Amino acid sequence: MRLSCNLCVLILCFIAVCGGVYAFSGFNLLLFLCFYNNIIYRSVLAEGLVAGLFTLYALLVFRPFRGLK
Repeated sequence: MRLSCNLCVLILCFIAVCGGVYAFSGFNLLLFLCFYNNIIYRSVLAEGLVAGLFTLYALLVFRPFRGLK
């Protein structure tokens, strides 16, 4: 469970960095890394969506910040 949570956060950070590069420079780094293939590009974005949903699920169900007050 810990490995999958860390992997999902890593995927989200990677997509966020690619989105930041695109926002500030106009160069779509993620599309470039996908060799301008739209199927791979959309698959990576869909994987990011699933990673985000799993991270949200893990935060709601396991409540890692429960003891902090």
